[in-house]
Parts: sequence; C-alpha cells; structure tokens
Amino acid sequence: MKKYLVIGNPIQHSLSPKLHNFWIKENNIDAIYEKKLLNEKDIEELVEQVRKNKIEGVNITVPFKKSVIPYLDQLSKEAEITKSVNTIYKENNVIVGHNTDIAGFELGIRFSKFNIENKKVFILGAGGVVSSIVLALKKMGAKKIFISNRTKKKAEDIKDIFKEVEVVDWGHFKEFDMIINATSLGLNENDEIKIDFDNLASGKFFYDVIYNPRETNFLKKAASHGHRTENGKYMFIYQAHQSFTIWHKKMPKIDEQTIKLLDL
Repeated sequence: MKKYLVIGNPIQHSLSPKLHNFWIKENNIDAIYEKKLLNEKDIEELVEQVRKNKIEGVNITVPFKKSVIPYLDQLSKEAEITKSVNTIYKENNVIVGHNTDIAGFELGIRFSKFNIENKKVFILGAGGVVSSIVLALKKMGAKKIFISNRTKKKAEDIKDIFKEVEVVDWGHFKEFDMIINATSLGLNENDEIKIDFDNLASGKFFYDVIYNPRETNFLKKAASHGHRTENGKYMFIYQAHQSFTIWHKKMPKIDEQTIKLLDL
C-alpha cells in the first residue's frame, strides 16, 4: 500500500486526508493518505523517506512551504517563481517540489464567478501561500495588489519577487475591491482582524484562505455588514485535485458529493 502525507504545524484542521482518501477509494487505488504534525527539524528526514520510497508523495502546508525547498532536488517552474512548494513527488529518482496553490486559487476564484480583471486586491499575510496568490492574481489581470503583514520584512520579501506589489503597514488599508486573509488568524475562534467596516464602501469581496472553520470571524463580520464572502474550500479542492493527478496519473471527479464531503 502506497503512503501519502500532508504535513504542517498546526495540522489538526486539515481535511486533506478526508478528500484524498475519498478519491483514492473512488478510483480503486491501493494507498492511504494521512496527516502528520512536524517540526522544522523533521523536514530533512521526511524528504529522505520520499527518496527511499517509504512515502510516495507529500502535501506541504503552513509553515513549511519555503523551508522544505533546500532538501529537494528540483523545482517546477511554478515553485521556482513563487519560492513556495506544496506538493512533493519522486520522478526518475529526482525529488521534485511543485506548487498547485496557484492553479488552486485561480480555479477556485473562477468557480466563484468573481472577475479579478482590473480589480484592486488587498492581501493580509505574507506566508508560503501568498506568492502563489499574487502570481494567480497577476495571471487573472488584477489592477493593483497590496500586501500587509505583521512582520513587514516578509511582505517585502514577496515584493522582491513581484516588484509591482505595494507593501502596506499592518493595521493600515488602501482602497480595495477584494481583500484576502492569508494569515492563520481565524483558525482559532477568538482570532480577530480589525477592519473599520463603518468607513468601508459597500460591495467588497472578502475571501479567506482558511476553509476549516467554514466561517472565520473575518468572514462573519464582513457578511454582517453586507459584503460578499467566501472561504478557501474551492481553492483547497482544486489544489488537491492537481496534486492527486500528479501522484496517481488519474484525474478525480469534482462533483456535488466531493463538495459536500467538506461541508462542516
């Protein structure tokens, strides 16, 4: 039986095993997919297990999307541009790091029928997924992209990759059409992001990369003020779909049953 993993810290919120094991069963594949809590010091050994065929493939989540890179043999073009890896596999004895978050975000937004073209987008956070979101936004024709992060240096690191991004001090905002929470604020029910809704024009699109819980305080408050909201469920499904296809050379179905599987 082949073994696949998702690793992160924290990891308990991840629904990756639920989705991947559903697709594995549906496609009659002899495999199992599990989640594992790791620390930074464990990453090198994890990659060695892939090298020795003890693990066939790995999904990488917070906070290891960048720190895993030095242990890999090769990066896909997408991973190279974004300096971010969320999928590992072995091909011709080479350990490859790939990034399916870009396609995951783009396909998820297209599914939501929100048109990014000529829109101003404000991103909160500068973690491993943000460079992927920026690249996807560029591909979709965003007019302006702002990034704000509690540690400003991390936001500036993303600006080093994408020169057109504007870095904004944490707690300050610029005019936007869409705002994305790409921080971990929202994984805990007491987490809060302070936004002055009273001075915010109507009709904004609030998007949270977090999909579990289904509605973070960020989305709840936005919805209560009449704004459109969406969580990261479809981004999650589409990035997983890409990883599954790479590993198993089979394209799983995304249907109503798949989507309902993740309704919490």
